[in-house]
Amino acid sequence: MDYDRLTTVIRRLALEAGDKIMEIYNADDFEVRAKSDDSPVTAADEAADALIAAGLAEAFPDVLVVTEEQSASHAESADSFLIVDPLDGTKEFVQRRGDFTVNIAYVEKGVPVRGVVYAPAKGRLFYTDASGASVEETGDFAKDQVGPVKPIKVTAPDNAALMVVASKSHRDQATDDYIARYAVKDMTSAGSSLKFCLVAAGEADLYPRLGRTMEWDTAAADAVLRGAGGKMVRFDDHSEFTYGKPGYENPFFIAYAPGVELKPAA
Repeated sequence: MDYDRLTTVIRRLALEAGDKIMEIYNADDFEVRAKSDDSPVTAADEAADALIAAGLAEAFPDVLVVTEEQSASHAESADSFLIVDPLDGTKEFVQRRGDFTVNIAYVEKGVPVRGVVYAPAKGRLFYTDASGASVEETGDFAKDQVGPVKPIKVTAPDNAALMVVASKSHRDQATDDYIARYAVKDMTSAGSSLKFCLVAAGEADLYPRLGRTMEWDTAAADAVLRGAGGKMVRFDDHSEFTYGKPGYENPFFIAYAPGVELKPAA
């Protein structure tokens, strides 16, 4: 894979998809439908999915592209593939809370090695550069001109005063019980894959997820987290978290800054 080209393409596609999403987000009204699993879907999800899928297929015709809205057609697997969540945080989008993201990742041998996470309503853009290091870009997000970028890194955690981030829409008692086992200085809620990016940027230390997710929900942000020196492991046994699993379904997980003394699952 040509990582310079990959970085350029996925950054541009994320920004273009963000524009499509914001057109619908800023409309007076938009339709919300339920998918077969009862999760919501909007025209924004579908428009962004179509744009990104077409752009990736054109740029990388020999690479498998897996997207959330077309996942039913992706029974096959591959050692390397691109995986897309065109609008992560649809519930946040529907409620106009702004915490939604565009996510594109490239996976090699089970590891998300490159990714982009764009939160258009928040004006935050995170991605791995061609070397695999993670950055946050600021500025006006021109499609063909990279603006100011700053490297992001996880911070060294204080286990006596951890900063924890958790889901806005998917918090449950099991998650709260697990978090209660840590010495927490402060806790914040965020939607979508932004939670990973807060850990990657040193704005949080720990993000546990005890709930159902799919690989497209996590791959891009996981790549950003890893590129910033962070880690992601399975919740049950703290083993390596991998991609390309059957059905692209994730187990529960913990994303964290190295140095956090992880508590066992039970």
